[in-house]
Amino acid sequence: MQIRPKRFDVGPILKQETIPVPPKSTAKELETVLSRLGANMLISVLKNLPESLNNGRQQPTEGVTHAPKISAGTSCIKWEEQTSEEIFRLYRAIGNIIPLQTLWMENTIKLLDLVEVNSSVLADPKLTGQAVIPGSIIYHKQSPILLVCCKDGWIGVRSVMLKKTLTATDFYNGYLHPWHQKNSQACPSQCRFQTLRLPPKKQRKKIVAMQQCIK
Repeated sequence: MQIRPKRFDVGPILKQETIPVPPKSTAKELETVLSRLGANMLISVLKNLPESLNNGRQQPTEGVTHAPKISAGTSCIKWEEQTSEEIFRLYRAIGNIIPLQTLWMENTIKLLDLVEVNSSVLADPKLTGQAVIPGSIIYHKQSPILLVCCKDGWIGVRSVMLKKTLTATDFYNGYLHPWHQKNSQACPSQCRFQTLRLPPKKQRKKIVAMQQCIK
């Protein structure tokens, strides 16, 4: 694209190619594919620059879409509202930039490695035998992953970050299992993941400033 002065992403198109997006690819994986393609296209244009400039075509004005701005709030999973597919799409899109976040026992937890749950695991009676509240967590020892209930099913989590990075097994042994032992009479849903509600940006800055003053 030939860049116009003082404008972003505007100008005649000098070369364009269309490729299929690899199924279930992450933004990082897609970046690698597109960077190689873009580099080859740039070399091709530079080799025939006068001709490329003469054959440039204007960008269409119809059908233009604008991607929403990614913020910390985008990464907060809404267990009651989002399906497993929606959560995985969000993870593949922004997970390497802003890890998905949730709330557990008033602590913010980042979900670092999400995986789809295979059919043999989904057949477990613990997952099918009763109604489960979205956000509920079950540790599947054989996998080993954390199974988290969402609007329409389950997602798998291999690792999380609380105070430090923990595998699913570490999180179960260090946090989930001790909680269930200590609260054996409590409803298991009390130990579930919940939607993290972030305060407005200005309020977050104010909170951080207050915390720094306290330190």
